[in-house]
Amino acid sequence: MVDTVSSLLLQDGPRNCVIRLNNTSDGTGEAAVLKVDVSTLSGFNNRLPSEVSIEKIEYSLDGMQVQILWDATSDVLAWTLTPGQSNEIDWSKYGGLVNNAGAGKTGDILFTTVGAGAGDSYSIVLSLVKIYH
Repeated sequence: MVDTVSSLLLQDGPRNCVIRLNNTSDGTGEAAVLKVDVSTLSGFNNRLPSEVSIEKIEYSLDGMQVQILWDATSDVLAWTLTPGQSNEIDWSKYGGLVNNAGAGKTGDILFTTVGAGAGDSYSIVLSLVKIYH
């Protein structure tokens, strides 16, 4: 059995995008799995976004922790979501959670699950702001 995963792009406008991500684990978990590939997002005025900031996270976790990572040569932890909780974290008043990865920064977002057992799950909605360089 493998993890059952799904992602749905709910919005992909010139400034914002919203993605819903779901996982039901087989117990093996995820390790630095690509969840947001900025190269697949639509752009604006013939320009493509080079990265995103996280404006808001809405989540429900059952039995596992989820680490949200900025992809780079050495991935950088953006935020950790606590197991057994449903919550909303909103950074919109502060300009979003900014990608602070260094060398080899791709602009992509990865997930790693910690302590995933068979049947554990997450449902996460990421509200993102596109950044153009």
